[in-house]
Amino acid sequence: MTRRLALCADDFGRTPAISDTIVELAGAGRLGAVSCLVNGPHWPAAALSLRGCVDRVDLGLHFNLTEGRPLSPELARIWPELPALPRLIAMAHFERLPRAALALEFAAQLDAFTAATGAAPALVDAHQHVHHLPGVRTIVLDAIGRIAPRPAVRNTGRVIGPGFAVKRALIERTGGRQLLAQLRSRGFAHNAALTGVYDFGQVDYRALMRGWLAALPVEGAMLFCHPGAASSEGAADPIAAARVREAAYLRSAAFGADLAEAHVELGPVWRAAPA
Repeated sequence: MTRRLALCADDFGRTPAISDTIVELAGAGRLGAVSCLVNGPHWPAAALSLRGCVDRVDLGLHFNLTEGRPLSPELARIWPELPALPRLIAMAHFERLPRAALALEFAAQLDAFTAATGAAPALVDAHQHVHHLPGVRTIVLDAIGRIAPRPAVRNTGRVIGPGFAVKRALIERTGGRQLLAQLRSRGFAHNAALTGVYDFGQVDYRALMRGWLAALPVEGAMLFCHPGAASSEGAADPIAAARVREAAYLRSAAFGADLAEAHVELGPVWRAAPA
């Protein structure tokens, strides 16, 4: 039985080296989706390079609340720099988020995506999965419910392995399961399962991928990845070495062979019906 995998490269727009690598992989048919960071200085120029990929991959908004600076003046007055993930999680669960400003920030990032690409995103997720946090998820779902056509949403409520069980549990339990419940109740298109979690220190990315492919459910799943290339900005990127390893594998003949051996094809896996 052939199963389907939506392979999504995150962090497009973070640096030119990351963006160029993702465009290369998309052009080679090695990706199914690209998720875009739009609040950094590299985004407008990077978006131009996506024009040749729009018929090959789904383009998504990678809503960012944990790296760099806000786009909206309203959130920038409160947070001149976006908070680190642990602080954001704590604020979300203790109901200390500036929700009105966050709604304006989502609108600003959505506008930046649309202005640069000429279209609404085909999918929405978030850097470090923060779209599932309490307070944030309602803002995101309410906003994209007004977009036509309505984007799919990355489901983080069912994170399958193998790989880093503690992190998989944290993703599900910091808001992923509640997000999945809302996606089902609202009928939003989403992936039935999510995979690709690891600690970025494991050097054999092929072994990880073969494990993820073997565990792929019949209904398919989304796998998120972070390919990139070495750059002068690597010192500020804690997963720079992992990005290089991922890119090397994804562009290799071994990746195609592993897909064929596992009877997996790349393609969309969105579903709107209750799971």
